[in-house]
Amino acid sequence: MSERSDLDLVHVRAALEAERDSLDDLSDATEDERRPVELDQQSVGRLSRMDAMQVQAMAQAVEGRRRQRQAQIAAALKRLDEGEYGYCVVCGEDIPAKRLEVDLTAARCVDCAS
Repeated sequence: MSERSDLDLVHVRAALEAERDSLDDLSDATEDERRPVELDQQSVGRLSRMDAMQVQAMAQAVEGRRRQRQAQIAAALKRLDEGEYGYCVVCGEDIPAKRLEVDLTAARCVDCAS
């Protein structure tokens, strides 16, 4: 019995889609924080503007990590659609179910990932 047969692919798809939707919602909710900071000296003092720019930079960094995760989820969903989910994209061997439980988007077995 292969490791792959231990996977509930319906549950995996639902979990991946739920995470994707959650990330989309978070991205929409933080859109204002990533907008350019106004440079009008009259309405915002220098320190307040610097704080706003720092908040903007942090929000953009978080969004970058969010987009990276969304790409991993999209790739995992594509592997599910193509019947390749649970197999290493490098060597083709089964990815242990325990590894997939930790990260549903894992695309490589432990040997190929290291």
